[in-house]
Amino acid sequence: MKMTVRMKIFACMGLIVFIVSITFSLTTRAYTGGLIDQFQRHHMDAGYLSATPEEQMEIFKSYILNHMQLSALLKVTHGVRLFFFIAIGLFFSFWISGVLTLPLKKLIPAIERVAQGDLNVKVSVETKDEYGKVAQTFNEMTFRLREAEEARKRLVADVAHELRTPLSVMQLKLENYQQAGHHVPPEMLLRLHDEVIRISQLVNDLHVLSLAESGRLSLERNPLDLTVHLERIVDDVKYEAEENGLDICLYTNSRPVTVMADARRLTQVFINLLTNAIRYTPRGGKITVEIKDRVFDRNAFFACVSVIDTGIGIPAEELPHLFDRFYRVDEARSRHTGGTGLGLSIAHHFVKAHGGCIRVASHSDKGTTFTVFLPIGNDIL
Repeated sequence: MKMTVRMKIFACMGLIVFIVSITFSLTTRAYTGGLIDQFQRHHMDAGYLSATPEEQMEIFKSYILNHMQLSALLKVTHGVRLFFFIAIGLFFSFWISGVLTLPLKKLIPAIERVAQGDLNVKVSVETKDEYGKVAQTFNEMTFRLREAEEARKRLVADVAHELRTPLSVMQLKLENYQQAGHHVPPEMLLRLHDEVIRISQLVNDLHVLSLAESGRLSLERNPLDLTVHLERIVDDVKYEAEENGLDICLYTNSRPVTVMADARRLTQVFINLLTNAIRYTPRGGKITVEIKDRVFDRNAFFACVSVIDTGIGIPAEELPHLFDRFYRVDEARSRHTGGTGLGLSIAHHFVKAHGGCIRVASHSDKGTTFTVFLPIGNDIL
């Protein structure tokens, strides 16, 4: 059983009481022994030895009572004992304070290093009490800070990379036309406008993602029938699917399936999932949207929407990174055929803001299934 700080203090105080008790017992025994020795040397004479046992006992008792000199004894021993107890108390108080503050003294240099910007700090966890928990939590905190710092660096690098390409294209084309001295044709302006739109979309997506990650994303929650809502979304993307030679359909086992949600945010989630499914499913494939009501998972009921395609699939080693910013699985999912690389990350955080989650299952060349779990509140069951 691990000892808490309170238990350690209790044990130390018990040790103090034990030591004081033993000391008092020994001093009392020594003093009494001295009186007995003095009685033996000075009063065990012929008259004492010739007395009966009862008389001897009475003589001994009278001597002890008459010669203990209670008043003087109380004054002297009280002062000695008081001084001794104070000294013992101060010593053990100093010792206990050192024991209790030692883990904090070891933690202070690590805290100072973090304050100076050094996040590669790890303190040893030597106990399993509250101080051990503090050390463990400190290590977890520095680990999270390192992760956040690495994510910030990656984000800056990714944003710089994503912005550099369209800006370079725009700059090159404008410089070419400027040096040639020709009139800029409308189709050239359209191509530049496309690059401007790409940059604007990237900046907007980054802004929304930063709000979602920081928990400051505003949601306008209202009762939403997922069946009706997804029928509209599927109908919106059906033309694009048919143009790519794909069959798209919606299945549901109950109607209506109602959740408290922000319809606009969920539209963005499902449009992203369906667009990806269309983009990465070869001609002749099929996309299925399935809705299930009251799925029990993680001790709660959820409404589940699955987007199932028969596309190129995603390798297993890529799945853990699928919702990272700017993450693209392979060359087939490049910035030229895809979007900003933020769509799945935004979808993940939108669903998380609703109290749900997104799960993905996929096999290369066999298709991918994205499942969105949205909680069902008790007030709409």
